[in-house]
Amino acid sequence: MTSLLWQPAASAPELMAPSTAAAVAALDFPDEVDAVAIDPAISDTAALVEATGMDLADSANCVIVAGKRDGVERVAALLVLATTRADINNVVRRHLDVRKISFMPMDDAVARTQMEYGGITPIGLPADWPVLVDSAVLQRDSIVIGSGIRAGKLRIPGARAAQLPNATVIEGMARVVDA
Repeated sequence: MTSLLWQPAASAPELMAPSTAAAVAALDFPDEVDAVAIDPAISDTAALVEATGMDLADSANCVIVAGKRDGVERVAALLVLATTRADINNVVRRHLDVRKISFMPMDDAVARTQMEYGGITPIGLPADWPVLVDSAVLQRDSIVIGSGIRAGKLRIPGARAAQLPNATVIEGMARVVDA
């Protein structure tokens, strides 16, 4: 089992994408954000949980979605616990007021976030993107999220997800996945 050696994120900018490091420094709670170096091969949630024994429910995934209304693209980041799946076709679609919504293609998400696939995080995204946070995230003592690169992870108090830039908490945005 791999043990994780957490450190204050502010002292480890090399463990984050540049936009993420800048955004962490600008948070109202930078001293509550920790970072850890990981093997990029275990960056994906399932691999990280298996390698470290971390509780899957303490891991949160950030996915990027996009839709259009009247020819105008609407993009959002969704933050959901790894034990859940976002209800993009109902809850998220209605919230963004789009007719059709889908996950942003990987290459587009990587290019537009300036983050690595498998490391995309809600901290350091483009300033005009809303971050929709499932309310269940706030109930966790802490959550592990991407750092913008595959070689790192961040940990923040779950309740602080509501205070991320552009965050909106949505009750029932995600559904528990049957094991």
